[in-house]
This record gives sequence, C-alpha cells and structure tokens, in this order.
Amino acid sequence: MALQGNPGLAAIEARAQALSEIPEQKGTLPDPQLSLNFMNLPVDSFSLSQEPMTQIQLGISQMLPYPGKLALQEQAAHMEAGAAEARVEEMRLQLARDVRVVWWMLFYLDRALEIVRSNQDLLRQFVTIAQTKYKVGKGLQQDVLLAQVELSRFLEKEIALKGMRGQWEARLNALLDRDASTPVRLQRKVDEHLAPLRDQERLRALARETRPLFIALRKQIDASQARLELAKKDYYPDFRVGAFYGFRDGRNPNGSDRTDFATLMLSMNLPIHTSRRQASQVDQRTSEVNKTRYALADAWARVDAQIAASLADYERAREQVSLFREGIIPQASQSVASMRAGYQVNKVDFLNLVRAQITLFNFETQYWKALSEANQALAKLVAAVGKENIDE
Repeated sequence: MALQGNPGLAAIEARAQALSEIPEQKGTLPDPQLSLNFMNLPVDSFSLSQEPMTQIQLGISQMLPYPGKLALQEQAAHMEAGAAEARVEEMRLQLARDVRVVWWMLFYLDRALEIVRSNQDLLRQFVTIAQTKYKVGKGLQQDVLLAQVELSRFLEKEIALKGMRGQWEARLNALLDRDASTPVRLQRKVDEHLAPLRDQERLRALARETRPLFIALRKQIDASQARLELAKKDYYPDFRVGAFYGFRDGRNPNGSDRTDFATLMLSMNLPIHTSRRQASQVDQRTSEVNKTRYALADAWARVDAQIAASLADYERAREQVSLFREGIIPQASQSVASMRAGYQVNKVDFLNLVRAQITLFNFETQYWKALSEANQALAKLVAAVGKENIDE
C-alpha cells in the first residue's frame, strides 16, 4: 500500500520520468534558422530595383557543435536519468524498511497489551483469592492490598502502551498516505522462526552489487566524467553553415534582367579566452568528478556500518528469542504454576507469588520485544543490502 500511494515516492518517480525525457533532447541538433533579409535597400527611395546590389535574401543556417559534443551531452543526460531511476528504487527500499519497522513495533505493542490484560485478569483472581482467605482468617489484609496495588500498576502500563501504539499507528498511516486516525489492525499470528544470515563480508559484497544507492552514485560519476570530456571539447570551435538565395529586381544597363545571387556561409566561434573560460570549466568538472567519487566512498563506509550494526542487532535479538522461548519462559511459567498451587495451601508467601507472576510478565514481554527487534533489524539489513532475500 505504501509503495502504491506514498506521495513522496510519487514525487521522485515523476522527477525520474522527467529526466528520462532529456537525453534525446540533448543529443539532437539545435533547430535550424530561417532568415529573410532585405539587403542594400536604398534609404532615399526604398526601391528594390534602383540599385544593382539590392536584393531580398532568403536563407537557412544550421549550428553544428564540434564532433562528439552532442554525444557527450546525451550520455551525461542518460546517466543522470539512470541515477534518478536508481534513486526511485532506493526510496522504495527505504519506504519498505520504514513500513516494516513500524509494523513490527505495532505488533510488539499489541502482544504487550495482550499480556498486560491477561495479567490484569490473573491479578483480579489473586485479589479474589486473597480476599477469600482473609475473610476465613487464613490470609493477611496486606496480601489483598498488595494484589490491588499491582493490579493498578498493570492498568497504568496498559494506558502507557495504548499511548505508544497510537503514536506508531499514526506513523504507519502517514507512510500509507492515510488519515492519521485510521484504525490499524494487524494479524496476530506470525512466523516466529528467525533464520541465520550470511556473514558480514558477503553481505557487504552483495550490497556493492545490488544497492540502488551505489548504482545511482556510479551513474552520477559517469555523468560527471562525460561533462568533463564535454568541457575539454569546448577548447574546439563550433560551426555554423548556411545557404542563402538573393532575389534581385530591375535591369542591367544593357537591358538584361539582373541575376539573382546565391551565398554559402561557414562561420565558427573562436575560443580565445581559454585560460579564463575553458580551463576554469575543466577544473570545475574535474572537481565534480572527484566529489561524486568521494560521495561513493563515503556511502560505502556508511552502508558497511549499517550492515554491521543491523546484523549485530539481528543476531543479538535472535539469540534472546531462542533463550526466552526455549528456556526462560517455560521455566518461569512452571514456577508461577507451582507457586500458585502452593499459595492455595499456604505453603507459598503471597508476595513471592506476585513477584513470580510479574517476572513472567516481564519475560513474555521481552520475548515479543526481542522478536520485534530482530525483524526490525532484518528490515534495516534488507534496505542496507538492497536485496529482499539476503539469505539466498
């Protein structure tokens, strides 16, 4: 939905489409010039037949850039258009990353809210049990108060989680170009398997090949190089050729009709200010080439850091998910069940039971948070590499 309706993406796509129309324009000769001239017209009579050299001249001329200039202009424009197309793909990657990060944050908040509400129900049961035991003289009033305080804390956590969810819901709606108040409902079941990934060096090499950012910068380097070669060709002149036909009226002294004139023209500009114009332009274009090369090197370093950080976050969260799922949560669940049974027969202190339940709540919440963080890191890693299936 975001890739189809996001206005920011639509804007950059429109710009790329506009740039794609430029190369053909740059590779085409300038329009020829059609001229109509009244030449050597006498100002005393403005007669077309009074003077032998008076003529009406009709002509056409064409400017011809020095050989190779048009091709270089077209090449530079073509590279810029290709860079713009790669920028569109780059923005698609970033948009997909942002949607996935927000989606997984919302998924975690939904699970946290479920756990909070489930624990509220349990604590209400604890309150009921504590009140019943207190009434029959087998419990303490402080147990009832303790359960009520912990229940209030869970109600406060629910309020905080709802507030956070509203903020992230608005972010997702903005990415989807929808009203900020549009309700967002996510599926509850997801694939909780987290596969191992390639090593960092292979991911870096893959990013060099597939990341649209690098493709765009390489095309910009090619465009800058073409403009540099074009600047060097400005040391050579451009030409203009033309053909003109002069119509004459009147007669010669011998009585014959005056003959029409034909004129052929060849002109060129003279690059005589090379030290101030052409040389400075070459220096400018050389600096632009260097700038884009430095930008590519800087992008390599930044993406390498992104890959390293995202991969480390993924592996850390993946290990946490495995630890919570296979070890900590089952053990904590067994402990709570055992303590609840023990409390029923006055073998377990109520405070310890509540603490055990809160600990289980924290572990379950941390599990979903770790799963969410792993998938968020994976989304960032996919965007950094520039390829969806980075584990292939």
